[in-house]
Amino acid sequence: MGLRHGMRSMKCQLMAASLCVMLLGLSIATLSTVTRYGLHFSTISNVALESSSYRAIYHAAFYVGVCLSMTLILAALLSAVATVRESRFLTATAFFCFALAFCGLTPAACWRYMHSTEVEDSILDVYDFVYEEVRRNGSSSRRHELTVIHEVFLCCGKYSPLGDTAAVEHKMCPGMAWAAGRVYGMVLTSFLWFSIHFSNNLDRKGKYTLRGR
Repeated sequence: MGLRHGMRSMKCQLMAASLCVMLLGLSIATLSTVTRYGLHFSTISNVALESSSYRAIYHAAFYVGVCLSMTLILAALLSAVATVRESRFLTATAFFCFALAFCGLTPAACWRYMHSTEVEDSILDVYDFVYEEVRRNGSSSRRHELTVIHEVFLCCGKYSPLGDTAAVEHKMCPGMAWAAGRVYGMVLTSFLWFSIHFSNNLDRKGKYTLRGR
């Protein structure tokens, strides 16, 4: 009687663990979708050059997130079915899926620790490129793209400690006073932990912060 009670208790624990893993997989899938179609990320992706590192990170993060979420959901389903049927084969398959997910999470966590500003830097590079294009040519087609970035990120122009960058913000945002704000608010930190590193960054034209609205 005690053995049967212990088996039921273990099955309940395994089912609860499988449910938690499935919720984790669904959360990662939702996060990947937000990363792919979210307004902030898609806006930067639309104006970035094909050779920009941001585009590579943007697409890689989505596909890695989808693959990881599918692996976790599959592992949770197999684990639940294996618990109900007491199948050794399904249990082994579920543990194999968990191992694959772990192998995918470990490099992502290491990259997140070693390159914590990679996404932020790539976004700044894209913004810097568009800003400089508008500064050099006021009638450039990039003007509309810069306006969209300012509207999405609630900023206007940039402030550099090296001196006045340009009068772009005075032309595009007349009649308003701008307070200097850190650009870290541009980037959702949830995007960083599963982004994949690509080394072909655009050159940054100096350090700066964005002027907040």
